[in-house]
Amino acid sequence: MRTVTRLAGFAVGLAAVFGATYGVGRVVDPAPVAESRHDGAAAPSADERGGTADRLPGGLLVSERGYTLEPVDAPPGEFAFRIAGPDGRPVTRYEVAHDKLMHLIVARRDLSGFRHVHPDLAPDGTWRVDSPLTGPGQWRAFADFTPTGGESLTLGVDVTVPGELTERQLPAPATSTTVDGYTVTLTGAPQPGSTSSLTVTVSRGGQPVTDLEPYLGAYGHLVALRRGDLAYLHVHPDGTPGDGRTRPGPAVTFLAEVPSAGSYRLYLDFQHGGRVHTAEFTVVAGAALTGDVPTPSGPAPTGEADHGTPGHGHN
Repeated sequence: MRTVTRLAGFAVGLAAVFGATYGVGRVVDPAPVAESRHDGAAAPSADERGGTADRLPGGLLVSERGYTLEPVDAPPGEFAFRIAGPDGRPVTRYEVAHDKLMHLIVARRDLSGFRHVHPDLAPDGTWRVDSPLTGPGQWRAFADFTPTGGESLTLGVDVTVPGELTERQLPAPATSTTVDGYTVTLTGAPQPGSTSSLTVTVSRGGQPVTDLEPYLGAYGHLVALRRGDLAYLHVHPDGTPGDGRTRPGPAVTFLAEVPSAGSYRLYLDFQHGGRVHTAEFTVVAGAALTGDVPTPSGPAPTGEADHGTPGHGHN
């Protein structure tokens, strides 16, 4: 059953506590901090986060290895932030990863909204983009980047958009979904603690799509978020365009390693006809807990009108 709550008063209270505002959202991040310059809070334990002490899933921390995600003030309709380095200064040099210097992914806490955008970097180290927070709710923003001379990182911060929120249940697991006239089928299932092969197959009008276009250095880009804490998993494709063996569809294979049993939402970006499309799946890794996602009783929700969720888009 859907639950409707009002966030406006809640957000006002949070603003008084945290005092940080940017774009259309208010930063309300209670996320743990590792190696923080600010308060020295310890990283969560392996038992708390479903990973090892030295390798947590991405996006659970606002600060890690000396790098901190710092939202900054921005005009209405804009989202802005900086990455502070170990010296406390904004980072201004980054390595290209998946064809971009920075990947900003946002998802609503109930996993009913998803955006993947690419901000612009100003000389002072500030990243700016049209706000991807498209509706009321609690959102998690993930900054996925590689600082020059450092390792790749994914940092996360919570943001609240005031307004009336209609909470949505996580769709049931399904092996097929439709989006923008395409049918996408998923083969394989993730297994906790091991690398699993997940293959998506794209068709349109009953015919296989054999001319997928490269997007972010691959024929598909897959993000997985764990239900509950929204642990972020950037799943890697098996093969790259132009390597002599990877075909441009209809099948794209990814190698995924999930840290724990439970429910995950998969977001597949693929490009065809000059446009990026996003297909979504719910999968359950390992044994599902009681009360988790139910066994599917029908086809997956389609994306013909709105991808089944608000807030999809790319830039």
